[in-house]
Amino acid sequence: MTEVRGVVAMGEGKPVEVTTIHVPDPGPGEAVVDVQACGVCHTDLHYREGGINDEFPFLLGHEVAGTVAAVGEGVHNVEPGDFVVLNWRAVCGSCRACKRGRPQYCFDTHNAEQPMTLAGGTPLSPALGIGGFAEKTLVHSGQCTKVDPAARSAVVGLLGCGVMAGIGAAVNTGQAGPGDSVAIIGCGGVGDGAVAGAAMAGARRIIAVDTEPKKLDWARQFGATHTVNAAETDTVEAIRELTGGDGADVVIDAVGVPKTYEQAFYARDLAGTVVLVGVPDPQMRLELPLLDVFARGGALKSSWYGDCLPERDFPMLTELQLQGRLPLERFVTEEISLDGIEAAFEKMHRGEVLRSVVTF
Repeated sequence: MTEVRGVVAMGEGKPVEVTTIHVPDPGPGEAVVDVQACGVCHTDLHYREGGINDEFPFLLGHEVAGTVAAVGEGVHNVEPGDFVVLNWRAVCGSCRACKRGRPQYCFDTHNAEQPMTLAGGTPLSPALGIGGFAEKTLVHSGQCTKVDPAARSAVVGLLGCGVMAGIGAAVNTGQAGPGDSVAIIGCGGVGDGAVAGAAMAGARRIIAVDTEPKKLDWARQFGATHTVNAAETDTVEAIRELTGGDGADVVIDAVGVPKTYEQAFYARDLAGTVVLVGVPDPQMRLELPLLDVFARGGALKSSWYGDCLPERDFPMLTELQLQGRLPLERFVTEEISLDGIEAAFEKMHRGEVLRSVVTF
């Protein structure tokens, strides 16, 4: 058992607290990781606001890079000293999805069995099974993916969630390729990840859509060839005009509300692909003419975690970043301490940052 400092959400809507937490020694199949960096993601704010579930108190943070400190019995994929990026979908290898060769859809992903606790013994719910706003965290060993230690932890840790979700939406789910036209609606961290993914895949035309000029500027830095300010023009008409009247081959909705999904649906080419990666609220409903769904053909897909396989994607994307072919470092707006997370939430809410990253 180790005592460390961590950031905990004690109740719905309450400011987070930096407090002492207890991290148990790793049991069978588990690993303790010394956290070097952890990105501040919208999902952490959703946890604090009670938007995920009500299993307070939460140990927040999940976009983690760090070094394995100790492993439990039966762990063979990592050892102490390994530099790793953590993922929140450690595949089981034995569910029906895994047996069909589709582990990215695993229905029984793993997390650590033992709870981390407050100093008084109250069990903590780690965000996405990770709990990375702490000096150390306990995870299932399958959540650890080794990457090149030459990479900066503040940069590659972002592969653990939002950036991977965006890149994967373009490359894995949307299967954007050389010569394609790709439109991305919503240019925050996930949307700009999709822009970067489309650029990496060789898309000919990458159209970024947002209502904020600053976010459109960010999108250009990641490879957008054209931008559309949705506050000033009709999104569907603009995308069609930029694609010769046809619509884009792939349209990615990184917002996740009915209006933007409908825009994505009608802004794609016939037989094109719509990818929903923005997470809708449970009460949202969508209404489309069924004849249009039939007549336009193509594919309507959702992308969960970018349909990624961490052991395949994290090392590859880390290598591309080190080669200068994937500008992950541009996502890091600022590096902060554990005490700066509430302020980071405010900056994120105001759209002032792509990612604040806690570094240790």
